[in-house]
Amino acid sequence: MGLKIIILAAGGGTRMRSALPKVLHPLGGAPLLEHVVTTAFALNPERVHVVYGHGGGQVRARLEGIDVEWVEQGEQLGTGHAVQQAMPAVVPGDTVLVLYGDVPLIEAQTLQRLVAAARGGLALISARLPEPTGYGRIVRDGAGKVLRIVEEKDAGEEERAIHEVNTGFLAAEGGALRRWLDGLDNDNAQREYYLTDVIARAVGDGVEVGTVDPRANEEILGVNNRLQLATLERCYQRRQVERLLLEGVTLLDPDRFDLRGALSVGRDVVLDVGVVLEGHVTLGDGVVVGPYSVIRDARIGAGTRIESHCVIDAADVGPDCRIGPYARLRPETRIAAGAHIGNFVEIKKSSIGDGSKVNHLSYIGDTTVGRDVNVGAGTITCNYDGANKHRTEIGDGAFIGSDTQLVAPVKVGAGATIGAGSTITRDVPAGELTLSRIKQETRKGWKRPVKKKGEA
Repeated sequence: MGLKIIILAAGGGTRMRSALPKVLHPLGGAPLLEHVVTTAFALNPERVHVVYGHGGGQVRARLEGIDVEWVEQGEQLGTGHAVQQAMPAVVPGDTVLVLYGDVPLIEAQTLQRLVAAARGGLALISARLPEPTGYGRIVRDGAGKVLRIVEEKDAGEEERAIHEVNTGFLAAEGGALRRWLDGLDNDNAQREYYLTDVIARAVGDGVEVGTVDPRANEEILGVNNRLQLATLERCYQRRQVERLLLEGVTLLDPDRFDLRGALSVGRDVVLDVGVVLEGHVTLGDGVVVGPYSVIRDARIGAGTRIESHCVIDAADVGPDCRIGPYARLRPETRIAAGAHIGNFVEIKKSSIGDGSKVNHLSYIGDTTVGRDVNVGAGTITCNYDGANKHRTEIGDGAFIGSDTQLVAPVKVGAGATIGAGSTITRDVPAGELTLSRIKQETRKGWKRPVKKKGEA
């Protein structure tokens, strides 16, 4: 028989004070629930069932395309009731593993030990917390065997003094779990059907309950408010930092780095303070990223240097380039080898050829720039006429003088030179100088107007 995983994700999350369902709040750039689903699939289960309720339409839409079975809990009557909604898909002999959509840092290795500890019976993950407030307490007998779990609201003074707590993670044989769930009642302070009550029922059937400790307590921490979410974000980022440092990445300030996605990294990469990486990012050998830069869904070639405060979004940057500072590369931008993109330059949906330079205060949009082109400071491509976008083409070796406006659609031939301050509205021939200026005039004796006394 197979492993069936049930993820409970139906809670409303009222303490988040948000219109967004709790399990969709992001951790490391991905929804809490997505982290749990990813870990679940690492166990190679036969099936993953997600029990949803609050904000179900949003939850399903956000995880669209992920191969899970969606099970609706129309009325939230407790964790035991939630698990029951997915039990029709479970057959005797299956192992059922219960996870939580708002507990994102649980590790696959810990869950593997939990499944092994169930051994056809029942096992749970327990933890010893210095401050156990809010958790159900694990009550053991004199021989150390688990007897039951008492939720804090139902616990007496002696039980509240216990520091070993139930984390909620549970694995059990499917047939027995179905029988124990069918026997639950809601005679408790919350008037809910507690999943934890199956522990006492298992003990009553003579089943010894196994326990597994997490590698670190952060694995079992859940999210009920934004403070807890922020705490787990730092735990998550610390994990990423430790992994990257061991892979040979230099992080100049490990406490001020965020990875909100997936990173593929080469050798001798250096990331300065405040760097944020989002989506799928690839950094080649020897890439240096300056402070406070954001790189999203981009590839950066070997030997390229990203100066400070750059934003690179869905762009492809070749090897040995220099970008920034304060440059913005927007989606569908392609920068070829050895190109320079300088300070306060914005490039959108354009390709920049090998060795070309766009160094100062320019906007290049919907443009193809050839090899070894020099684009002077303040140059802009006027690519939008109010209704449609038009393309500009600049040939190899062209020189564009400062403060030039290229009104698309327009082509600049290879080796052409455009004088500074020109407005180009027609194609420019290759190898020639093209100017567009009014005649300079000086009016001798002209006086600047001055205010009369008493005027505001």
